[in-house]
Amino acid sequence: MSEIKNVEYGLEKIFEGAQDFLPLLGTDYIEFYVGNAKQSAHYYKTAFGFQSFAYKGLETGSKEETSYVLKQDKIRIVLTTPLNSNSPINQHLLKHGDGVKVVALWVEDATKSWEETTKRGAKSFMKPTVEKDEMGEVIRSGIHTYGDVVHVFVERKNYNGLFLPGFEKWESDYNPSPVGFKFVDHMVGNVGWGEMNQWVKWYEDVMGFVNFLSFDDKQIHTEYSALMSKVMSNGNGRIKFPINEPAEGNKRSQIEEYLDFYEGPGVQHIAVATDDIIHTVKELRARGVEFLSAPPQAYYEDIPNRLGAHMSIMKENISDLQDLAILVDADEEGYLLQIFTKPVVDRPTLFFEIIQRMGAKGFGAGNFKALFESIEREQERRGTL
Repeated sequence: MSEIKNVEYGLEKIFEGAQDFLPLLGTDYIEFYVGNAKQSAHYYKTAFGFQSFAYKGLETGSKEETSYVLKQDKIRIVLTTPLNSNSPINQHLLKHGDGVKVVALWVEDATKSWEETTKRGAKSFMKPTVEKDEMGEVIRSGIHTYGDVVHVFVERKNYNGLFLPGFEKWESDYNPSPVGFKFVDHMVGNVGWGEMNQWVKWYEDVMGFVNFLSFDDKQIHTEYSALMSKVMSNGNGRIKFPINEPAEGNKRSQIEEYLDFYEGPGVQHIAVATDDIIHTVKELRARGVEFLSAPPQAYYEDIPNRLGAHMSIMKENISDLQDLAILVDADEEGYLLQIFTKPVVDRPTLFFEIIQRMGAKGFGAGNFKALFESIEREQERRGTL
């Protein structure tokens, strides 16, 4: 099984230790700034099985930006494009290309969430704001985090509408079937050299998170590159944000490549949960989604040794996993299956992870070497290793 460096206690003890002055109910939505929201929406529907959900644009009275909201089970993504050259969104696109701007968190009290975090040192992005329509009201507030990423707190308890005031239902005759995505499992941020511990402390102090898993460059390395990572979680364990930074290696790591092309820190990947990864990956491959290459034969031959006693409960055939290049890992609680897409934008930045947890609470530490070697093969092709 994977060697994982935990903090002092078991997971339950760790979560109990979180200062849950900021109770988070879940991920509300993830907003991407993109160059062409209409075309991006078509891609996420076609390739990833998201469904048309809500819309804001000129037709709804929005003169500055257009947003398409797509949904699959509990996951909502918002794709936003500016409607004129003066929009501040253009600065984000010019610097970063398409990427995640807002990680919105569902809360009971958006005003208190803003007050609690700003008094603990967060820089305000959006003061508590009441947004109303005939379906009620939503209160949103927000704070800046690493890079140009922001957290928006969303309070919905007095709203019966579809998404947010200002949006209308998006009717479409084209809705490919879902692929099995259930919810956001975790989101990973990349930060610069020596900045990981700074942002770990920020999440601890400002948001009451705890660091419950840590990986250093002795665990996460290949012949050529290395990185370090710490996983932050809120008090109830529903929100998990691993934070990566580069480490010294013989060549340029994937984190360095990201930072160079994104031109700063940002969200590296979004991990989405599925109950049947084999079905999900088959669907995604059939729709044109590209994944990282499979590890060598020896990786799959060694799965029984790595899983140990968990092999007795494993339902999947190793040959099926190998055919689809799905990775397997285990911890004390069970096993997990995971696979990573190639970047879904032109710059080698944002990608997706598909994960199925069969009891395991880790992040696939036993797969790091195989995963990063696969990423390095892509970097070599790009000439960025």
